[in-house]
Amino acid sequence: MRKLILIFIVSIIIVGSGAFYGGMKYQESKNPLSGFSRQNFDNLSEEQRQQLQANAGGTLPGGASRRAGSNFLSGEVIAKDEKTLTLKTPDGGSKIVFLSASTTVSKMDDGSVNDIEIGKQIMINGQQNSDGSYTAQTIQMGQSPQ
Repeated sequence: MRKLILIFIVSIIIVGSGAFYGGMKYQESKNPLSGFSRQNFDNLSEEQRQQLQANAGGTLPGGASRRAGSNFLSGEVIAKDEKTLTLKTPDGGSKIVFLSASTTVSKMDDGSVNDIEIGKQIMINGQQNSDGSYTAQTIQMGQSPQ
């Protein structure tokens, strides 16, 4: 009886290990960057690198990031009024960000729209509109570069 229990436990361990290994290999095959070495990346043109980053969920032109259900945008505030912000993005462009009553602003402590100043670095999480502008859900304030 003990021999049968031992064989059963060893069998479960072997099957579980095989399933885990198979799952890891399956997930690797679904990763668009698996098997892609640094040397291959060095041989790509700048346009090919940007396309690869966009397809893999990296940074998009304009400083936005592709993530499920949200869009991130970062940059320097270059204009501000009661309902909108204009950001200078890292690529030198600009984006308009709409504020709403539900937009939250945070810094190390809770903040408000009044804490946002021209020249400050911020990151927006919100919905991108069809015209390329954004409607902010949350704004994270950062430190200005020195």
